[in-house]
Parts: sequence; structure tokens; C-alpha cells
Amino acid sequence: MFERLVPVRTEGQLSSRLGRRAGGFHLGQVPADRVPDMITRSVCGYCSVGCGLDVHLQGGRAIGITPSPTHPVNQGSACPKGWELLAPMEAHDRAGTPMRRSPAGRLEPVSWPEALRAFVSGVREVQAAYGPDSVAFLSTGQIPSEEIALLGLLARSGLGIRHGDGNTRQCMASTVVAYKECFGFDAPPYTYADLELGDVIVFWGANPAIAHPILWERALRNPNHPEIVVVDPRRTETAMVATHHLQLRPKTDLALAYAVGHVLIRDRLVDRRFVEAHTSGFESYAAHVKRFPPSVVAADCDLAESEIEALAHVIGTGRAVSIWWTMGVNQSHQGVRTAQALIALALLTGNIGEPGTGANSITGQCNAMGSRLFANTTCLFGGRDFENPEHRAAVAGALSIDEAVLPREPSWSYDRIMEGIASGAIRGLWVIATNTAHSWINQSDARELLGRLEFLAVQDLYHDTETARFAHLLLPAAGWGEKEGTFINSERRLGLIKAVRRPPGQALADFWIFKAIASAAGCAALVAPWESPEAAFRLLQRLTAGMPCDITGVDGWEHIDTGAAQWPYPDGADRPSPGEVERRLFSDGRFHTPDGRARFVVDDPTPPPERLSSSYPLVLLTGRGSSAQWHTGTRTSRAPALRLLAPEGGVVEIHPDDAAVRGIATGDPVEVRSARGSMAATALVSPTVRRGEVFVPMHAASTNQLTFPVFDPHSRQPGYKHCAVDVRRR
Repeated sequence: MFERLVPVRTEGQLSSRLGRRAGGFHLGQVPADRVPDMITRSVCGYCSVGCGLDVHLQGGRAIGITPSPTHPVNQGSACPKGWELLAPMEAHDRAGTPMRRSPAGRLEPVSWPEALRAFVSGVREVQAAYGPDSVAFLSTGQIPSEEIALLGLLARSGLGIRHGDGNTRQCMASTVVAYKECFGFDAPPYTYADLELGDVIVFWGANPAIAHPILWERALRNPNHPEIVVVDPRRTETAMVATHHLQLRPKTDLALAYAVGHVLIRDRLVDRRFVEAHTSGFESYAAHVKRFPPSVVAADCDLAESEIEALAHVIGTGRAVSIWWTMGVNQSHQGVRTAQALIALALLTGNIGEPGTGANSITGQCNAMGSRLFANTTCLFGGRDFENPEHRAAVAGALSIDEAVLPREPSWSYDRIMEGIASGAIRGLWVIATNTAHSWINQSDARELLGRLEFLAVQDLYHDTETARFAHLLLPAAGWGEKEGTFINSERRLGLIKAVRRPPGQALADFWIFKAIASAAGCAALVAPWESPEAAFRLLQRLTAGMPCDITGVDGWEHIDTGAAQWPYPDGADRPSPGEVERRLFSDGRFHTPDGRARFVVDDPTPPPERLSSSYPLVLLTGRGSSAQWHTGTRTSRAPALRLLAPEGGVVEIHPDDAAVRGIATGDPVEVRSARGSMAATALVSPTVRRGEVFVPMHAASTNQLTFPVFDPHSRQPGYKHCAVDVRRR
């Protein structure tokens, strides 16, 4: 394990470094036997921002966390989740031993050898009975890249599991497809410094004040006093302090973006030099958006024409404009085309590749980028094409394996795997570090499908997640701070996590679980070169050689630990200069398409598939509810400080007019109902939502009993942000 350990000699030195608090304790009140004696750096294991954290150790064990003041991402700040990373790891209900469901239906402890035999026999018995494609896996963006890649190799080439996908399908798939089609590669072009360098910042379907507070803090540091524009149906925390808020009707984003493009062209606010030199498809785009003047689009979006005109002129006249989006765009029935419409606005105005610019999607999970590049599911390792003979040969050579064992086509997407369970094509499932029974859209249906499986293996930190309750076999995994490996954040920066505590009981890092399964399954030779996570990282470097995400020039884990490694970081002439820590893409106007030009891509908008009715007259919006909550709450709900900062149970925001009609007041117990199910909640009467719309945080266990199973046709990402509901007093 690589560690950069800094001795701490006196309490005075520690105080000057940390300020008043250190990882949840006050220095002035710390007993002598609790003062840290060493510090090592890690990166956060929650969201994609990738904050650097100083982990304070005593006798080699972590006892506190503070934000690293020298890390280029967060520069000494952290959100509540980062401060409290240790608490979920210390929860009393961690999974500490393998467990197998008995004939009586109870999960009972077993030894690791017995668990491994049960796993291999479970997979092989299902495959023998129903065919080699009858077992699938569902993985995550929450584990290191080395584990993600090892899983992809083991599952698809060692165990013969043809289909697998990750929970990043739920958050990033639409932007991945959009970037690939427009730029030729899944290449977020920006660096976080761009938030501090422009004079116009547009947050479209994004609420960074809650979802990515460190990035919001960086935007507020911008010395140019930028125009901050928020496009969102809800008056979010970000919108409340923005200079402009366009509170549009839900899921009319695509038409609005086309209307903005219409005005930019009509009013000659297009950077013709950039468009002609560096893009293709402009004429088709111009003909398409001509059909979307503000006079037509305003009514659909429920905006004034003047608001659309103003937005176009802010973007068109800004010196340096950046457009940022997250799940409000991605989680939509037309998320890909909406993301591409936002990319088009950046291309039209030449806001790509320069400081303070960009068409910038902020990722969800801490290692979603690692999952996108190395999962071996939607693309061959390193962002390569499964069907390209040169790519296959390069991967086989980098891994020293027979090309014949590599898959020749992408896996089924997450939704198709779930459909496969429904049809009987999938009879066995391996779930790693995700919580399908909570997070999948139309939750009641998902739980019923999990109950049908003949073999379900769950590999997780806790034995009682909603998904683990369905498991036939539970494999206890180590979590953040209990293992080592690399993450890749939203701005393509590599980060290193380190083992600073022992996992509980017999829990193992996912890396070593995968190695043990390979040995039990008789395919140890396939993964033999993956001797350790650090050795695996060197393999990942080889897998990126010559690709846009090339990291062959990174000088090992010690280099990553400085925070300076941001892809591309190739070996040779194109290597960054010493000390260069902020790198954006496309500054030369060259993209990764065959002709080197960025593409305009357009399509006709379509309405949300579930319509309102007299029974369900309200639109349900979902999203992040608190900076102290994370996804399904598997970890954050186990941190006492984070529980205090987050609302208890489900909360539904409802407009005062809609509340009055229903006789609802703030604090009333209510029921939110859709055609698929219902959830109990507490009412919060607030004009943060428009009339006819309500908002529920995604973290509540019953939120996805309501959501409607619609998927973007190009990315297969679920559209969590729109369905028909009603709210009634309980």
C-alpha cells in the first residue's frame, strides 16, 4: 500500500493545520490518547467531485478526517458527507461474514470457502439449466477502477457472464452517449477551475448548492461576478441566489435549448469562425431550430418570450460561458438529445476549450468515470470498441490474454437485464455495491423481479440493504478507507484511496473477492497478472495507450496522490508540464471524431409518456434532498451527524395553491400516490415548486414506488424526473 504519511509532533502544529475541528472532535477536548500522530491523504468516496481529504491516524488507524488544504479540487473545503466518511464504516451492522440462505429461508453465516463454492455452483447450475447467458451482473461507480476492470474481465471472460451493467446507467448514460456522438469520445471537456474563470455560468437541471456544494463554492469564488443562470422547474437552493432563474415546465428543456439556438442564429450571435473551422452539421442544425422561435416555444415551456430571448443573449454575448448539467437533463426520456442541444449552444458560441467555457456534465458517483472507461460492459477497456479488431488486439496484448476470450459486443443495459428477469432469460444475478431494490425505477416491480431469481448473490458493506434482503448469498465487502485503488472524478482527475482501517470481521476488498472467485471457478490464470490493486493500475495504464483517455505518463500512485494527474496524461511529448494541475480538452479545436470536428445532433422533442389525469393531476419531480444524504442512504443513514442534517422520512414539497385545494398544511402527514404505488410523507407547503408539481427527495426508500419506467431510447437511462401523482392527507 502506498502512503504519504506526515508526522504530527505537537497539538499546536495540528491546530494550525486543521483549525478548530478535526474529523468530528474538538482539539481542545481530545484526550491525550486520541491526538493523531500521522496524516495521509485520500479522496472522498461519495460523489464525483473527488475532494482531497486528510486522514488523521493514530497507531496506523484512522480517527478523523479533514479536507486537504492543498488538493486542487476542494482547496480545504468539504461537504458534510466528506467530514463524516468514517462513521458509516464503523456502523454496528456492517456485514462481517459471508452468509447463505438456509432451506428455512434465513441468511446464516458460512465460511469463505463455503461461500465461494456456493457462488460458483450457483452461477454454473443456472447456466447449465438455462444457458450461458442466463446469469448477469449489476455493478457500480462506487468502487475503484482496478476493481471495476477486474470484475469486467472475470465476469465476461472468466465466468462466461455475457450481460452486466452498472448503476452509472442511472445517472450518466445520456451524457456518455451525447459526448460520444458529438465529440467522438466520452470526454468531459472542462476543469473545475472553469467555474472561477468565466463571466456567465449556466446551471441547467443542476442544483450544485446541494448536490455538489464544493463546486458551488468554487463558482461563488469567481472574481468576475458572473451572471449565474439556473434553468430548472423547481426554485432550488441554487436558483434562489442566481441572477436569473427560468422556471420552465418539466421536460420542455429540449425545445427551450432549440429556441435559444434559434435566437443565437437569428441575432447573429454565432461564432462563425469556430463553427466553420471546427464543427459539422451546422446547416442541418440551423434548419431544425428555425422551427423553434420563442413565440412558439414559450407557451410549451410556460415561460415568457422575453425570458428565452434574454437567456440567448446572455449566452451569446458572454466573454466566457460555461453550461453545466446533471440529472435534471440526464434522467429524462430525451436526455441524450437535451445534452446534445446544450453542447450545440457551446459550439455555436465557440465556448469550448478555452478558460471559463465548456459543455460540462457533472458526474454523479465518485468513480462513474472509471466505470465508463473500464467496466468492459458498454465499451471494451479504455473506451475501445468491442467490434474493432485493432482495439481487441490492443486489449489482448495489454492484458497478455487470448483475444478469443474478449467479448465481441456490448452487454445488455440495466433495463434490459431487468426485462430479462421478467421474461425468464435471466435466472441468476450478481449485485456488487449497488441497491437495486431501492434505486431502480418502479421499485415494486423491481423487487418482485428480484424475488423471482433462482440465484442472487449480493456483495456489499451491509447485510440489511433492501437488495440484500432478497439474496441467496451475501459476500461481505470492505468499503472506503478499508482498501486501496483509484477513482476518476468529473473533470477527469485521478484520485487515490488508501486502507486506513481494517474491515470488520471477515469482510474483504472487492478486489480480493474477485480474485478468490476466479480461483474457485478455475480461471485464476486469467487474472494472475492482477496481483494487487497497484499492479492492476499499471494494467489500466496499458489499456489506455493511444486512446483519448491515455494515462501512460502517470508516474504511479505517488503521482496520483498529489492530485495532479488529469487525463489525458500520455507518456512522451504530450505530457503535461511539471506543476500543471488544470487541463481542459479541445483547446486546439480538434475533436475525437474521424474528421476532427464536433457534430451538431438534433431530433424532434417528444412529450413525457405518462400523462396527467383526474386521478393523478400532479407532476412528480425527484432529486437530491440534502447535501448530507447520498443516494439510497446505505451509508449516510448510518452516520449520526448526517442524520441530524437530513429530514426524517419522506418529505413532499407542494405549492400553496395545490395544498389549499387539498386541505394540506406544512407538517401534515400525507400520501403521495401514482398508478404504481404510494409513499407516506410529510407535507412541506412551499412555492419552491410550481402549481401542479410536487417534489420528493430520491433518498426515501419508497420514492421509487412512484416513478414511471421510461427510458431514453439512445442511452437506456431511466427518466426519474417526471411521472403523474396525487397527494392526499393521511
